[in-house]
Amino acid sequence: MAQHHTTSLRLRLRYRFDHLVSGGTTALIGWLALVCLAVVVPASVVLVWSDRAAPATLSGRITAVWVSVGQTLKIGGAVGSPLHVLASVSLALVALLFVSTLVSLITTGINRRIMSLRLGHSTVLETRHTVVLGWSDQIFPVIGELVAANANQRRSAVAVLAPRDKVWMEDEISTRVGDSGRTRIICRNGSTTDPTGLCRVSPRTAKSVLVLPPAGDGADAHVVKTLLALDAAVPGPGQGEAVVVAAVRDSRNHVTARLAAGPAGHVLCVDDIVARLLVQTARQPGLSLVYSELLDFEGDEFYPVAAAGLVGRTFGEALLSFATSSAVGLLHDDGSVTLNPDPWAVLGPADRIIVISRDDDTAVRSDVAPHVDEEAIVTAGPRTARVERLLLLGWNRRAPLVIEQLDQYVSPGTTLDVVALGAYAATRGSRAATAARSRLEVSFHEGDITDPLTLAKLDVPSYDSVIVLGETGAETETGAETGAGASDARVADLAPAPDPEARADDRTLVTLLHLRAIGDAAQRELALTTEMSADGNRLLAPARDGADFIVSGRLISLLMTQISESPYLAAVFEELFRAEGHEFHLKPAADYVRAGSEVSFATAVESARRRGECAVGYRLRARSTTGPDYGVVVNPDKRRRVRFSEEDWLIVLAES
Repeated sequence: MAQHHTTSLRLRLRYRFDHLVSGGTTALIGWLALVCLAVVVPASVVLVWSDRAAPATLSGRITAVWVSVGQTLKIGGAVGSPLHVLASVSLALVALLFVSTLVSLITTGINRRIMSLRLGHSTVLETRHTVVLGWSDQIFPVIGELVAANANQRRSAVAVLAPRDKVWMEDEISTRVGDSGRTRIICRNGSTTDPTGLCRVSPRTAKSVLVLPPAGDGADAHVVKTLLALDAAVPGPGQGEAVVVAAVRDSRNHVTARLAAGPAGHVLCVDDIVARLLVQTARQPGLSLVYSELLDFEGDEFYPVAAAGLVGRTFGEALLSFATSSAVGLLHDDGSVTLNPDPWAVLGPADRIIVISRDDDTAVRSDVAPHVDEEAIVTAGPRTARVERLLLLGWNRRAPLVIEQLDQYVSPGTTLDVVALGAYAATRGSRAATAARSRLEVSFHEGDITDPLTLAKLDVPSYDSVIVLGETGAETETGAETGAGASDARVADLAPAPDPEARADDRTLVTLLHLRAIGDAAQRELALTTEMSADGNRLLAPARDGADFIVSGRLISLLMTQISESPYLAAVFEELFRAEGHEFHLKPAADYVRAGSEVSFATAVESARRRGECAVGYRLRARSTTGPDYGVVVNPDKRRRVRFSEEDWLIVLAES
């Protein structure tokens, strides 16, 4: 009862206080004055009466109390005639009113400025900074890579503009990215399609601008509008020197986005790049690990270095002129790029050598030709192309592109079985994918790839390669065309994520779980290449260590960041990811050097040079399931001695 009484008293006092505050300014001032007097006057009386030097008379003590109250309340406390006291108090009150008003105005102005800063509406006054437009999960790897790229810079800044709360964005970046080192992260609130809002991040003085596609439908249209707004914010040719890098998802919008970006802009097509890399990795298991090493600023990257001392000599000689860097191409004076040029191509005075190196200052010339062991070099004939059986699990808008790319790589007579949920893949998809196929024989089968019974009927271990795609349209197709059956209920329970890409990743995880069980039962390692949207889901994937995953979000983020720092890399990546250009291969090391013998890596480079290829690394089978590199070594010291087995691979840049 006592506790109830105490609580009730507290509530009543709180209610009285709320009622008092709601009475308005006049009532509040009056009550504050009464409370102040109720505290100050008794305290002043105590001070005077307890003072040994206080006047002896009552009138003197009352006067002393008045002086104490006046000084405490800043109203003077003057003594004298009543008129003099009244005038003094009036002046003190007027002065107090003006000072209080001035303090209030200053406080209000400061608060407004603080709120404006918190809202992110102020202009960024930076030069040679990086601007990131838009907000999605891609922003975290982008900023993380920019921080790593600027680690050796004394002063760098990244300005982010997005229609989000400034403080919330800063907290998210701090949580997901962590320590930004010497790079300052500046967030501003605003629409990326408004030229006025774009000026808040000063794109005119930036060194690069990255336009991220937002999540959800209409992402490509938003990117195009942002590029048009950027052109309006920085009008006129030559007005802004920033490198503009954007990304669109659908290949049908690629041309439109390139027109909006202008001739100096670089627009990546997510669907095309992911489809090409999926196919290349399916043909070359372990290739995804090579690209992860090359695209990550924490590892070895592409750098252009001057050909000083090598002018007039051949590119083949340049291959053995760097001990800790790997030459892969030439950057010409006009900005064009030649990957894996003819070994007899002569280096010109304006040419720069594109090397893979740890950093831009580690590409130091050092002749390693004396380390070549001629007796260890072997000459192997070309391997005979064979007919394969391939399996594609799942269907999305990238599936026709994957099939088109596969048709350019495989031998005639190769078969591809496609298993997908819904009638879309079996009707529209089949018509689009089987048109004008010259080498690949495609057959479609309807089935739920998350159903273990469906997978069991396929005899998955009998296939030479398996590609798993995320089914972004599975829920719609199933509900509209096949009915909401038991299979839908099971998938809904296992993958309740509302976002289509997140739901696709959830279905992929379920499929991988069943495929792992199939591989364990067959006691065979399945050749799997898996597409995912979020890098976090890759860590959850029930697959062997070192398995090939193409994480579209992270891949595009790394490519955009690399191009923003080195624009010439746009041409490099364009050639690497197309079927008719030069690309990286993992070829048997025994085709280049004698297996079982300890040889220098320079020997492997020389053997590859004689085939018109550039050797840049190797992968050891014995370490292929051991992290963190899973047996992949990119750009080793050419003086290092390695013992290759029959099952090891050499990483070479060669013609497709």
